[in-house]
Amino acid sequence: MIKLAANLTMMFNEVPFLERFEAASACGFKGVEYLFPYEHPVERIASAREAAGVHQALFNLPPGDWSAGERGIAALPGREEEFERSIELALEYALALRTPRVHVMSGLIGDKDPTEMERTYRRNLRVAAERFGERGIEIVIEPINHRDIPRYYLQTTAQACATIDAVGSANLKLQLDLYHCQITEGDLVHHVRDLAGRYSHVQIAGNPDRNEPDRGEVDYAYVLQALDAGGYDGWVGCEYRPRAGTREGLVWAAPFGISG
Repeated sequence: MIKLAANLTMMFNEVPFLERFEAASACGFKGVEYLFPYEHPVERIASAREAAGVHQALFNLPPGDWSAGERGIAALPGREEEFERSIELALEYALALRTPRVHVMSGLIGDKDPTEMERTYRRNLRVAAERFGERGIEIVIEPINHRDIPRYYLQTTAQACATIDAVGSANLKLQLDLYHCQITEGDLVHHVRDLAGRYSHVQIAGNPDRNEPDRGEVDYAYVLQALDAGGYDGWVGCEYRPRAGTREGLVWAAPFGISG
């Protein structure tokens, strides 16, 4: 059965961040995700999550200097010590929030040699997988399209799977964002079927405008049916920007027990 998680970075922006947990729960969501928790003390987030009675599905490692345009540092040579510090910070939050997996952002293609970037990426993922694995937490990597994040290093599911195979850590998985996959690769149902067992977290949004998944070029009812039929039992993160208010746009989610 499909389990939807509200992305609190994009959804429920009508209220402050710490109030979004309760807002999501009131609409029927049993799980939540978001990009980054680090602006708030972990104790306050944990309290908000527990009071709302929702599961924490996912968040991201620190991405470097986000305001300066950085989008992760895992594949950036020379930033290894900073990356290891980011692991420890994310681990603190993951344990307090009872988060089963965290997303490691690769970073942007720069002026470094691609071979050196791949070597750095694999090295850092091994370090992260070992450290989080000690506490029973998965790490995931996500291909992101070049329209939303130009020059993002990890571009395709094939590249992600090759990296996962090269790293060889049991707790390193694919994060399958179907919005990004549609833009970069298409053929979503075949990806859902062919990659089954390799991904442990899925995200959706309407294409091409990244709004609710009930409008646009993807028939998400069909795609989610294929996901369910394949036995996927993880969370499906709703990482979209509501067109006209979060609650007003939740009609599409009624078959999954969600309402505004």
